[in-house]
Amino acid sequence: MEAVNSTRMSMDNSTQKLMGNVTERTQSVLQDGYDLPVYGLDTGWFLYIHVPALCCIFLSLFCASAVIIASFRSQTRPFFSWMRSERFVVYLSMCDALFNVTHSMDHLQMVITKDHVYPEELCEFYSFFIGEFVSAQLLMTNVAAINAFGLIYLQKQFKLGKYDWKLLLYTFGVPFVLSVCAVNFGYYGPSGSYCYFDGVKGAFANIFFTTVPMTVVLVINVVLYVMTWWKIHTESKRIKTMLGNEAQTIRASHKAAKLMSLFVTAFFVQWWALGIISVWQNFAVVPQQFFTVVVMFTNLGGVLNGIVYIIIKRRRDRNYSSKPLKSSSQMSADSGISNSTTNVSVIDTQV
Repeated sequence: MEAVNSTRMSMDNSTQKLMGNVTERTQSVLQDGYDLPVYGLDTGWFLYIHVPALCCIFLSLFCASAVIIASFRSQTRPFFSWMRSERFVVYLSMCDALFNVTHSMDHLQMVITKDHVYPEELCEFYSFFIGEFVSAQLLMTNVAAINAFGLIYLQKQFKLGKYDWKLLLYTFGVPFVLSVCAVNFGYYGPSGSYCYFDGVKGAFANIFFTTVPMTVVLVINVVLYVMTWWKIHTESKRIKTMLGNEAQTIRASHKAAKLMSLFVTAFFVQWWALGIISVWQNFAVVPQQFFTVVVMFTNLGGVLNGIVYIIIKRRRDRNYSSKPLKSSSQMSADSGISNSTTNVSVIDTQV
């Protein structure tokens, strides 16, 4: 009997030790993103994620660089006297180019090593700049949507400040502060497929830094976009019966609003998939095929802004060929930094 009891006690102790070891391993797995498996490696989907992502990244980088070079080569005026739509193209292309350079490095390292990005500080470095430039694009397209809405409904352009300081402080300053906070709290790290928010330590923070802002801005941009185009559609019919300066002013507002809305369209095409997966992954397992769709669309920003640049340039060239040259004061007004009240002479409508 005593032998049986001692055997049972020995078995109970062994069981407790085994459960303790399992618990320790489970806790160690949940310490940070480096304890997560590399996404797609065990299912054979690893290269189907990273190769399409790299192809889109390098294509986007080429287009973004081409847009920046072509923009400056085609202008003879100082940068801050350009029209708003022309400056926005350059700002967004710069965000795309810097994002592509940073993001290509972590994807390349993962393809070569088939592991997470090491050391941890390097992954945090990539995460910081990815977060900075993604958020800057998010806020800048939101400004474009608000500006288009204001032109149509309030008959005014919002002031961006001298040298666009208000725009740049908002679109780059706010993400910088948030990224600094994320680094200090240890939220950045490997997500399992790239460097951004740590898949364990930063999972909850990712909801507030990415999921909520992305969803809110997407919804706001779409609502403003629909309302702006509906107003343009209804006013276009009324303009046909109008003559003189009032009709010319409304047409000018429509042209400027349409151009700013192009950025909203490009933003939606680039980020719609990420917006969906940001919500979806909180409730269910996302299919790997859709994840590949996400990495392709989110890395095509330079291509989309390149298309916007071509449209703007064609409209500008068409207007320059059909209209007399403006005076320097009118050109300054067209840049949108001299007056916020809508007037045919102060709207960004040369294109």
